[in-house]
Amino acid sequence: MSENPTGLRERKRQRTYRTISEAAIALFLEKGFAAVSVTEIAEAAQVSKPTLFRYFPSKEDMALYRFADHEDEAARVVAARAGGTAPLDALETHFLTGLAARDPVTGLCDAPEVLAFHRLLYGTPSLVARLHSYTARSEEALAGELAKAGPGHAAPRADLRLTARLAASQIVAVQRVLATENWRRISEGANAESLYAQARADAHHAFALLRSGLAPYA
Repeated sequence: MSENPTGLRERKRQRTYRTISEAAIALFLEKGFAAVSVTEIAEAAQVSKPTLFRYFPSKEDMALYRFADHEDEAARVVAARAGGTAPLDALETHFLTGLAARDPVTGLCDAPEVLAFHRLLYGTPSLVARLHSYTARSEEALAGELAKAGPGHAAPRADLRLTARLAASQIVAVQRVLATENWRRISEGANAESLYAQARADAHHAFALLRSGLAPYA
C-alpha cells in the first residue's frame, strides 16, 4: 500500500524547516548573527529566497525554530498526565526526567554545540526579545490545559480562567529560571554531571514554592 501523500508532504515540509534552520544556525555560530545575510542562508540550505521566506519570515525565527517543538510542551504534559495525577506533579516529574536526560531545555547540558547556541541566543538582543513571544505562547497553551483541569480546590467559575493564566505564567517562569540558572553555572565552568544533584534539588524547591503559593513571601 502506498504511503499517504499528506504524510509525505508534511515530512518533507518538516525536513525543509530543519534544513533551513540548521544551515542558518551554523552560519550564525560561525560569523555572528548580524553578519549573516538571508542570501547566504538560502545558498547554504540550497533553497531559493522566496522558498526560505515561505518557511521563515525572519532570521530570528530561523535561529529559534528548535524551540518550536517546546512551545506547547508543558501543555502536552498536563494533557497527557495519568488519571489522578495533579498537573504540578506531572510537570515536576517531566522536568526531572529532562534533567536526568541532560535535555538542553533544562539548561543542564554541557555539549559544546549546545553551549555555543546558548551563547548565541543570550548574546543577541533580537533573539532574546523574540524568545519572549515563544514564552507567551507556551503560557497560553498551558493556561488552556490548566483551565480544563480546574484548580484543586473550589473557586468561583469566573476566576477559573484568570487562575489558570496566573498559574501558567508562574510555572513557565519557574522552568525558565531553573534552566537559565543551570546554564549559567555550566557557562562558568561547571559540568552537567557535577551539577545534577543540585539541579534536582533546585527543581524540587521551585515546585514546592509553586505548591505553597509562595507562602514564604506572603
